Amino acid sequence: MAFNKAELRAVALAKRHAIPDAARIRFAARLASLGPRLVHDYAPKNESLVVALYSAIGAEPDLLPLAQALAAAAVPTALPITGQAGDPLTFRLWSPGDPLVPGRRGIGEPHGDAAVVDPDVLFVPLAVFDRRGHRIGYGAGYYDITLAALRRRKSVLAIGVAYAEQEVLFIPAEPHDQPLDLVLTERETLLCKD
Repeated sequence: MAFNKAELRAVALAKRHAIPDAARIRFAARLASLGPRLVHDYAPKNESLVVALYSAIGAEPDLLPLAQALAAAAVPTALPITGQAGDPLTFRLWSPGDPLVPGRRGIGEPHGDAAVVDPDVLFVPLAVFDRRGHRIGYGAGYYDITLAALRRRKSVLAIGVAYAEQEVLFIPAEPHDQPLDLVLTERETLLCKD
Protein backbone atom coordinates (compact mmCIF):
# COMPACT_ATOMS: atom_id res chain seq x y z
CA MET A 1 0.00 0.00 0.00
CA ALA A 2 1.32 3.44 -0.87
CA PHE A 3 2.21 5.75 2.01
CA ASN A 4 -0.51 8.37 2.38
CA LYS A 5 -0.07 10.89 5.20
CA ALA A 6 -3.55 12.34 4.78
CA GLU A 7 -5.22 8.95 5.19
CA LEU A 8 -3.09 7.99 8.20
CA ARG A 9 -3.81 11.38 9.77
CA ALA A 10 -7.56 11.10 9.21
CA VAL A 11 -7.79 7.60 10.71
CA ALA A 12 -5.66 8.50 13.75
CA LEU A 13 -7.53 11.71 14.45
CA ALA A 14 -10.87 9.90 14.25
CA LYS A 15 -9.57 7.38 16.81
CA ARG A 16 -8.36 10.20 19.04
CA HIS A 17 -11.70 11.99 18.79
CA ALA A 18 -13.51 8.85 20.02
CA ILE A 19 -11.53 8.58 23.26
CA PRO A 20 -13.84 8.91 26.30
CA ASP A 21 -13.59 11.96 28.56
CA ALA A 22 -12.57 9.85 31.57
CA ALA A 23 -9.54 8.54 29.64
CA ARG A 24 -8.62 12.10 28.66
CA ILE A 25 -8.69 13.22 32.28
CA ARG A 26 -6.52 10.26 33.36
CA PHE A 27 -3.99 11.02 30.60
CA ALA A 28 -3.79 14.69 31.61
CA ALA A 29 -3.01 13.54 35.17
CA ARG A 30 -0.36 11.13 33.82
CA LEU A 31 1.24 13.96 31.84
CA ALA A 32 1.34 16.11 34.98
CA SER A 33 2.87 13.27 36.98
CA LEU A 34 5.49 12.07 34.48
CA GLY A 35 6.27 15.21 32.47
CA PRO A 36 8.40 17.01 35.06
CA ARG A 37 10.40 13.82 35.71
CA LEU A 38 11.04 13.35 31.96
CA VAL A 39 12.23 16.95 31.75
CA HIS A 40 14.55 16.39 34.71
CA ASP A 41 15.91 13.06 33.45
CA TYR A 42 16.29 13.72 29.73
CA ALA A 43 16.52 17.47 29.12
CA PRO A 44 19.79 19.05 28.07
CA LYS A 45 21.56 20.32 31.19
CA ASN A 46 20.98 24.04 31.17
CA GLU A 47 20.66 26.48 34.08
CA SER A 48 18.03 28.50 32.21
CA LEU A 49 15.93 25.54 31.06
CA VAL A 50 12.63 26.44 29.33
CA VAL A 51 9.92 23.93 28.45
CA ALA A 52 7.63 24.59 25.48
CA LEU A 53 4.07 23.29 25.72
CA TYR A 54 1.15 23.80 23.36
CA SER A 55 -2.42 25.06 23.68
CA ALA A 56 -4.54 21.97 23.13
CA ILE A 57 -7.11 22.21 20.34
CA GLY A 58 -9.89 19.81 19.52
CA ALA A 59 -9.24 16.40 21.03
CA GLU A 60 -5.52 16.93 21.71
CA PRO A 61 -4.27 15.81 25.13
CA ASP A 62 -4.68 18.56 27.73
CA LEU A 63 -1.34 19.97 28.92
CA LEU A 64 -2.72 22.42 31.48
CA PRO A 65 -2.14 20.03 34.43
CA LEU A 66 1.42 19.51 33.16
CA ALA A 67 1.90 23.28 32.94
CA GLN A 68 0.71 23.58 36.54
CA ALA A 69 3.09 20.82 37.69
CA LEU A 70 6.03 22.49 35.94
CA ALA A 71 5.11 25.87 37.45
CA ALA A 72 5.00 24.25 40.90
CA ALA A 73 8.53 22.95 40.24
CA ALA A 74 9.67 26.46 39.18
CA VAL A 75 10.31 25.36 35.58
CA PRO A 76 9.64 28.20 33.12
CA THR A 77 7.20 27.33 30.33
CA ALA A 78 6.42 28.84 26.95
CA LEU A 79 3.81 28.50 24.23
CA PRO A 80 4.29 28.75 20.47
CA ILE A 81 3.39 31.70 18.28
CA THR A 82 2.46 30.67 14.74
CA GLY A 83 3.97 32.86 12.04
CA GLN A 84 3.96 32.71 8.27
CA ALA A 85 3.92 29.33 6.52
CA GLY A 86 7.48 28.05 6.20
CA ASP A 87 8.76 29.99 9.23
CA PRO A 88 9.69 28.31 12.52
CA LEU A 89 7.47 28.82 15.52
CA THR A 90 8.41 31.56 17.98
CA PHE A 91 8.00 30.79 21.68
CA ARG A 92 6.95 33.26 24.36
CA LEU A 93 7.06 32.71 28.10
CA TRP A 94 3.71 31.74 29.60
CA SER A 95 2.56 30.40 32.96
CA PRO A 96 -0.81 28.91 33.97
CA GLY A 97 -3.19 31.77 34.64
CA ASP A 98 -1.53 34.14 32.15
CA PRO A 99 -4.03 35.37 29.56
CA LEU A 100 -4.00 33.99 26.03
CA VAL A 101 -4.97 35.77 22.85
CA PRO A 102 -6.17 34.12 19.63
CA GLY A 103 -3.26 33.55 17.27
CA ARG A 104 -3.02 33.33 13.49
CA ARG A 105 -4.81 29.96 13.43
CA GLY A 106 -7.21 30.77 16.26
CA ILE A 107 -5.05 28.90 18.80
CA GLY A 108 -4.40 30.54 22.17
CA GLU A 109 -1.02 32.27 22.35
CA PRO A 110 0.76 34.40 24.95
CA HIS A 111 0.37 38.15 24.67
CA GLY A 112 2.91 39.93 22.44
CA ASP A 113 4.56 41.51 25.51
CA ALA A 114 5.74 38.13 26.82
CA ALA A 115 9.47 37.45 26.43
CA VAL A 116 10.63 35.42 23.42
CA VAL A 117 12.66 32.33 24.38
CA ASP A 118 14.36 29.34 22.74
CA PRO A 119 13.02 26.24 24.51
CA ASP A 120 15.21 23.34 25.55
CA VAL A 121 12.35 20.85 25.77
CA LEU A 122 9.31 20.77 23.50
CA PHE A 123 6.13 18.81 24.15
CA VAL A 124 4.94 18.27 20.58
CA PRO A 125 1.37 17.67 19.40
CA LEU A 126 0.88 15.15 16.63
CA ALA A 127 -1.63 13.14 14.65
CA VAL A 128 0.32 9.88 14.10
CA PHE A 129 3.58 8.42 15.43
CA ASP A 130 5.72 5.31 15.27
CA ARG A 131 8.15 3.87 17.81
CA ARG A 132 11.16 5.24 15.96
CA GLY A 133 10.00 8.77 16.76
CA HIS A 134 8.65 9.67 13.37
CA ARG A 135 5.46 11.66 13.40
CA ILE A 136 2.83 13.09 11.17
CA GLY A 137 1.51 16.44 12.27
CA TYR A 138 -1.32 18.46 10.82
CA GLY A 139 0.37 19.16 7.49
CA ALA A 140 1.84 22.66 7.86
CA GLY A 141 5.32 21.48 8.91
CA TYR A 142 5.75 24.01 11.73
CA TYR A 143 7.29 21.59 14.24
CA ASP A 144 9.68 20.02 11.70
CA ILE A 145 10.90 23.48 10.67
CA THR A 146 11.13 24.60 14.31
CA LEU A 147 12.98 21.52 15.56
CA ALA A 148 15.43 21.72 12.67
CA ALA A 149 16.16 25.39 13.43
CA LEU A 150 16.56 24.77 17.17
CA ARG A 151 18.74 21.67 16.66
CA ARG A 152 21.11 23.71 14.47
CA ARG A 153 21.68 26.03 17.46
CA LYS A 154 21.65 23.69 20.45
CA SER A 155 20.61 20.38 21.94
CA VAL A 156 16.85 20.09 22.45
CA LEU A 157 14.54 17.33 23.65
CA ALA A 158 11.34 16.68 21.64
CA ILE A 159 8.60 14.75 23.45
CA GLY A 160 5.58 13.72 21.41
CA VAL A 161 2.24 13.63 23.21
CA ALA A 162 -0.38 11.22 21.89
CA TYR A 163 -2.84 8.50 22.73
CA ALA A 164 -1.69 4.93 22.06
CA GLU A 165 -4.40 4.63 19.37
CA GLN A 166 -2.46 7.13 17.27
CA GLU A 167 0.48 4.76 16.85
CA VAL A 168 1.22 3.08 13.53
CA LEU A 169 3.84 0.46 12.79
CA PHE A 170 5.96 2.53 10.40
CA ILE A 171 6.11 6.07 9.04
CA PRO A 172 8.62 6.50 6.21
CA ALA A 173 10.98 9.36 7.05
CA GLU A 174 11.23 12.18 4.57
CA PRO A 175 14.35 14.39 4.39
CA HIS A 176 12.73 17.33 6.22
CA ASP A 177 11.24 15.22 9.05
CA GLN A 178 12.55 15.84 12.55
CA PRO A 179 12.25 12.80 14.84
CA LEU A 180 10.97 12.83 18.39
CA ASP A 181 13.21 11.72 21.23
CA LEU A 182 10.37 10.37 23.38
CA VAL A 183 6.65 9.76 23.01
CA LEU A 184 4.42 9.86 26.06
CA THR A 185 1.06 8.09 25.78
CA GLU A 186 -1.57 7.18 28.35
CA ARG A 187 -0.02 3.69 28.50
CA GLU A 188 3.73 4.09 28.23
CA THR A 189 6.77 6.28 27.73
CA LEU A 190 8.67 5.39 24.57
CA LEU A 191 12.34 6.18 24.14
CA CYS A 192 12.54 6.53 20.36
CA LYS A 193 15.34 5.07 18.29
CA ASP A 194 15.53 5.27 14.52
